[in-house]
Amino acid sequence: MDIYILPLAVIVIGAFLSVTTKKLTLSAALVGAALALVIFAGTSFSGFTMMAVFFAVGTAATAWKRELKQNGDRNGESKEGRNVGQVLANATVPALCALFAILDPEHRPLFILMLAAGFSSATSDTLSSELGMVYGRRFFNILSLRPDSKGEDGVVSLEGTAIGALGAMLIAFIQFCGSGAFGDFVVVTVAGIAGNLCDSILGASLERRRRIGNDMVNFLNTLSAAFFAFLLVAWIL
Repeated sequence: MDIYILPLAVIVIGAFLSVTTKKLTLSAALVGAALALVIFAGTSFSGFTMMAVFFAVGTAATAWKRELKQNGDRNGESKEGRNVGQVLANATVPALCALFAILDPEHRPLFILMLAAGFSSATSDTLSSELGMVYGRRFFNILSLRPDSKGEDGVVSLEGTAIGALGAMLIAFIQFCGSGAFGDFVVVTVAGIAGNLCDSILGASLERRRRIGNDMVNFLNTLSAAFFAFLLVAWIL
């Protein structure tokens, strides 16, 4: 049980700071803490680090030059912070992968890889959308490839896409440090970028038509990335 002392302390402190700084609502912080414990139990420090990095980098990107962003509240972040739905949208798939790693230890490396892909996609999406609105020069609809309004669902920029790819590579690097396999770095990077692409396609189609909301788009983006990672591993093997 001693191995849980450090992550538990980090989770408690992180949850407290998230609420006091109004990055998360109280309920969202509690749910996030529970998911973080599941992820640590299934992956040890690698998955736990990915979740922490995703939250820290995503929070910083969201706050960076907010005044320059049109539709800056499109993700539904209130003055009290992100809500439970937003936390679940980004962390449910990784947490399920961690749970499967516990229940099926024989395939634990695969589930950890899928977890990393989920966080890779979530990080890629957050950085590409938030920083793309700041540094992007030309914006176009991902489906029609025609010029479109900055900050709208399914609208991307070359600069934002490049930044998103770096975000995917950041999580992939953490996975590489944990496994030591360069193939893992490639799989997680490619799956993360693919998941982010799916996010944009869903945004330009179903979300714009109000068929699904942003939380569902984010959930499907992490799910698709985990699935892409599974397919890539199956194809490589």
